[in-house]
Amino acid sequence: MNRQAGRTQRKNGIRSPEPVSVKERGRGNARRLLLISGVKLDISLQAENGHLTGHHSNEVNLLDSKASQGELGWISNPSHGWEEISGVDEHYTPIRTFQVCNVMEYSQNNWLRTNWIPRNSAQKIYVELKFTLRDCNSIPLVLGTCKETFNLYYMETEEDQGDQFWEHQFSKIDTIAADESFTQTDLGDRILKLNTEVREVGPVTKKGFYLAFQDVGACVALVSVRVYFKKCPFTVRNLATFPDTVPTDTQALVEVRGSCVNNSREEEPPRMYCSTEGEWLVPIGKCLCNIGYEVRGVVCQACRPGFYKSSPGNLRCSKCPPHSYTHLEGSVHCACEKNYFRSELDPASMACTRPPSAPGNVISVINETSVILDWSWPADLGGRKDVTFNVVCKRCWAGQRQCEPCRGAVRFLPRPTGLSNTTVTVTDLLAHTNYTFEIEAQNGVSALAPAHRQFAAVSITTNQAAPSPVAVIRKDRTSRNSISLSWLEPERPNGIILDYEVKFYEKQEQETSYTILRAKGTNVTLNGLKPDTVYLLQIRARTAAGYGASSRKFEFETSPDSFSISSENSQVVLIAISSAVAIILLAVVVYLLLGRFCGYSKSKHPDEKRLPFGNGHLRLPGIRTYVDPHTYEDPSQAVHEFAKELEASCIAIDKVVGAGEFGEVCSGRLKQPSKKETSVAIKTLKAGYTETQRRDFLSEASIMGQFDHPNIIRLEGVVTRSKPVMIVTEYMENGSLDSFLRRHDAQFTVIQLVGMLRGIASGMKYLSDMGYVHRDLAARNILVNSNLVCKVSDFGLSRVLEDDPEAAYTTRGGKIPIRWTAPEAIAYRKFTSASDAWSYGIVLWEVMSYGERPYWEMSNQDVIKAVDEGYRLPPPMDCPAALYQLMLDCWQKDRNNRPKFDQIVSILDKLIRNPSSLKIIANAAPSPENLLLDRTSADIATFRSMGDWLESMQTLPCKDIFNGASYSSCNTLAKTSAEIYLSEVRPAATCPEWEPSMGITTL
Repeated sequence: MNRQAGRTQRKNGIRSPEPVSVKERGRGNARRLLLISGVKLDISLQAENGHLTGHHSNEVNLLDSKASQGELGWISNPSHGWEEISGVDEHYTPIRTFQVCNVMEYSQNNWLRTNWIPRNSAQKIYVELKFTLRDCNSIPLVLGTCKETFNLYYMETEEDQGDQFWEHQFSKIDTIAADESFTQTDLGDRILKLNTEVREVGPVTKKGFYLAFQDVGACVALVSVRVYFKKCPFTVRNLATFPDTVPTDTQALVEVRGSCVNNSREEEPPRMYCSTEGEWLVPIGKCLCNIGYEVRGVVCQACRPGFYKSSPGNLRCSKCPPHSYTHLEGSVHCACEKNYFRSELDPASMACTRPPSAPGNVISVINETSVILDWSWPADLGGRKDVTFNVVCKRCWAGQRQCEPCRGAVRFLPRPTGLSNTTVTVTDLLAHTNYTFEIEAQNGVSALAPAHRQFAAVSITTNQAAPSPVAVIRKDRTSRNSISLSWLEPERPNGIILDYEVKFYEKQEQETSYTILRAKGTNVTLNGLKPDTVYLLQIRARTAAGYGASSRKFEFETSPDSFSISSENSQVVLIAISSAVAIILLAVVVYLLLGRFCGYSKSKHPDEKRLPFGNGHLRLPGIRTYVDPHTYEDPSQAVHEFAKELEASCIAIDKVVGAGEFGEVCSGRLKQPSKKETSVAIKTLKAGYTETQRRDFLSEASIMGQFDHPNIIRLEGVVTRSKPVMIVTEYMENGSLDSFLRRHDAQFTVIQLVGMLRGIASGMKYLSDMGYVHRDLAARNILVNSNLVCKVSDFGLSRVLEDDPEAAYTTRGGKIPIRWTAPEAIAYRKFTSASDAWSYGIVLWEVMSYGERPYWEMSNQDVIKAVDEGYRLPPPMDCPAALYQLMLDCWQKDRNNRPKFDQIVSILDKLIRNPSSLKIIANAAPSPENLLLDRTSADIATFRSMGDWLESMQTLPCKDIFNGASYSSCNTLAKTSAEIYLSEVRPAATCPEWEPSMGITTL
């Protein structure tokens, strides 16, 4: 197959003086040895050289000689060359053929030219020839003159040139030879052997072209000539239509953009590639049927009535769920039947539901001024599971139908609305009062129903009740032998107070001997007491229903001598003493501040040397100190002091994201009144907990509630008055830092990582300033939000040391590995901010290694031994030398040499402000036999040169002094003793920014 680049041209410069159309010539010629007319061409039975004879759908014919019913009118030159005759094909269909057989004469040059063929849009054309050829050996006396080949030519033109015919203007395509030729025997059997040859031509660029056939002495018959080009035909793939596309003449694929069929949309732009062979390849992207339409073959068809489709996609339409319908085609949802509803949160696939019926079998149990209400579930839940109950309290008047909502301090346990259980306790009611309680059942569609409320009502009358306890007792006067007291009437007397019982005794006797007095009013004087003695006292009121509960114990003390002080005089004395103490304290503070202002300071940073003054007033910084909740006698008091109590109805749980020893961890939403709804994380306390477990669970909230810092996890509140008990914190979208780094391995810049580390250090500085020791600082306990802000978490677990060498210390939440724990904490149980600094160094290593496990698969015992022998973790890959130096400083064996968290924050701030200092990479690599580095060599030898180390430590002014003292390499300096260094180098070096904790800590 020859392309245009390899074609040869015949340029003989001779034009036939008489170009003759074949149709003008006669039929008879005695010299013709090839006769096709009347001979059957058995195409169907012969192999035709292995070529298929049928036409493909991707082929577009430009010329097909078999399709012509009349004479073709091609040009023959010379006139006695090619001859057009009639024949029949294998189906006995008349066809026009051309033949030539001038084998007896030398130097044959017979040309046959087609009519002008328009190119259309083709760039590459194909010529298919079907012909028969006589075997020269079967013809006698033609040796030297008979040929068994002929030549194929073409010529491009912009228009039809009519009968003009110049041989030299044609370009040769190929020489055509027969794979099979026929003999005299085949001619006698009237079956000829047909050959099929296809040649490519291209690229063609002009509007049309001619084909020409040159005979040089063969006995050949052209049975048919077909000229065509290939295209990628119109097709539909993935619900996208692709038009007819003509490929280019090059080997490149043509990208074609598809169009979505009607009633569909793109999910990803549909594309396909058209090859040079007219075949579609590599379908990319697809279309999705719109809502209300489903895939039917290659089209999107509207959903039938009674069916719907609420989301785009190529799924089938769904049948309407129960109690819903649609009468239209192409429905996106089904309407609910009468008296049935669907809430906004219900998916379209959910059946329509209705409000529940009223609860049944309401039972009330009255106990003085409280009542327990119990009821059964509604007979009809409305087809939903989210049924809750609301209890409405109304106070009514006897003999009247008039009622009003309950006011005052009526309490519902657990709450009046959103009840999931069928019981509630109502307390603090008034005695001898009529009440009506309405219990209403609701579900997710109750608010949509126009009908009246469905509730069951019960009316009760409270009993006579004893008074509530006396809340406040005041000491009016004290003497050596007496105390005068007064008090307020109980908040709920529940009738007429008849009298009060006053019980008192010496504190040291613990009620083994006590005295009881009765008072008609709200005051009493206790006489006959011992001087300088502490007494405990309780008071209770009595009505016709009996005595109420005793007040809490109040403590009073008699005077040690004979003088007495009234309450008014005592207040004056206290005010005078307080004023004097305040003046003395203020004088001391001013004196100390003036001393600092005059130049005396132990501050390590310039910005700490002076406190700010303004407008002649001293501004004292606010100081907060951490309070251990375990010091409270009642841990619940610590929870309520430091944590906000939330209503359970404000919290919606979306899904469970994890589980722990105490219960599940969920994600959800918090919607508080007049506040925007926020995403939160919710820790729940599992059912069946013990009081110890509840106390340990809530201790974390007591701790978190004391912290307020952008890098400390924020406590939103707690739920303790209903079950389950919950701790609600802000939601951190990216989860724990170690998992987050592993998911995004090598995706952050060094500056981004240093920014994360700076946030962690800032949070730890805040905790250290408050006096809180974390004890479990690790990447797994750092949470990351959507803005890559890192926040310290996990505060609530008390730690109990044990002897297991694989645990180091445990918590009530499980064992904690020792890989993050400082050596002194493991050996001597010394947990301080310095041990937290060691842990921070491990976190720094975790961050720079993108969440790798510290010490890899080494056992805990091996880690303890290696650290004790001075070995340290090697620098992570591509870790800046300055950051690895900070790690080594955090891993100082002597905890007093480790940097404080304010120093760590300062060092990281300097690195962020000077990014070029992060370009020096620590190059220390452990040997294959030992994964860890010796601490004495790791400190300095991690740097390629002394200059690199000095630059990373911000000590470039000292470079010349170090070189002058013969410390030109890091290895030399690392092997120098501390005494020689301090005596020879340090006195000569004026390096104010350099401290031992910043670098050569082993010296």
